[in-house]
Amino acid sequence: MIRFLVVFGIFFFSVSGYAQEKKYTVACIGFYNVENYFDLIDHPEKRDEDFTPEGELLYTREVFVEKTANLAKVISEIGTEYSPDGLAILGLSEIENRSVIDTLVAHPLLRDRRYEVVHHESPDFRGIDVGLIYNPKYFELISSRSVPLLIYREDSSRIYTRDVLLVSGRLDGDLLHIMVNHWPSRRGGEKATQPLRNAGAALCRHLADSLRSADPSARVLIMGDLNDDPVSPSVKSVLRAKPKAQQLRDGDLYNPYFEYFKKGIGTGAYRDAWSLFDQIILSDNLVTPDSPGYRLYKANIFSRPYMIQRTGQFRGYPFRTYSFGTYIGGYSDHFPVYVSLIKEITP
Repeated sequence: MIRFLVVFGIFFFSVSGYAQEKKYTVACIGFYNVENYFDLIDHPEKRDEDFTPEGELLYTREVFVEKTANLAKVISEIGTEYSPDGLAILGLSEIENRSVIDTLVAHPLLRDRRYEVVHHESPDFRGIDVGLIYNPKYFELISSRSVPLLIYREDSSRIYTRDVLLVSGRLDGDLLHIMVNHWPSRRGGEKATQPLRNAGAALCRHLADSLRSADPSARVLIMGDLNDDPVSPSVKSVLRAKPKAQQLRDGDLYNPYFEYFKKGIGTGAYRDAWSLFDQIILSDNLVTPDSPGYRLYKANIFSRPYMIQRTGQFRGYPFRTYSFGTYIGGYSDHFPVYVSLIKEITP
């Protein structure tokens, strides 16, 4: 393992609360809903027929190639203000399968980073999964597993949605457990579907508590498209992610995206209102200043002018791939999020 994640030299921070400037190594971890990143094949067991060359969306090879290039451009730039290698770890949602992630990381804009892929098939009825890529220079994979989100209708039939991807490994030597999520959508109404997302939150809370019970020093990071905002019941009451770092006690979870939401800043827009469904939530020992190893420096939302719709009805929204069934050549209907973690360099 390479000791310092900032390969161009020692990165200096002046962190509030410290009497003097200290030297830190930096790691960036992100999440990106890449909006319906499908392959070109019609898989009979999935509802993916629209995302084929003959399908309603005319999802041709040219569209797929441009979509891949667009996503690679965004990912290649996230976190580069801290390290030329950008993201050490990135969670993904709305990917169809392992093959599209393999295609993405092989793109010339990402190829030199040699990202490796973690993916398990989910039973989602649309055929979309979550996944994770990581730079092996900085992250050493120990294990991964898919944890099913078991939710049912009133008639006891199962609602098939995305599993939670649980990945464990060492970030520059620090043991880290990461959960990648894509909780059930609000299709059918926010209130009516709230119990589904509450179930996703309850599963993540159970996993986090189990990890901390087995190892009190376990560092846990929960990321994903939660289809709920930081103030929604699933996040605030079920997951119990707290909005202020000063409130944290042993075993708590912290949501640094609450302040963004409070200011009206989001990662997606609908009917002229911003939502902040994409979040990264951290265990208390990734936040408190006296914790050894990595801890939170800053939470970020990544947006650039080219990622924003410039004209039309959705001017100012994230520049998406399709609009009302017509290909418009954008990136995603979500902005990615990422956190920068720092660890003091001791002499």
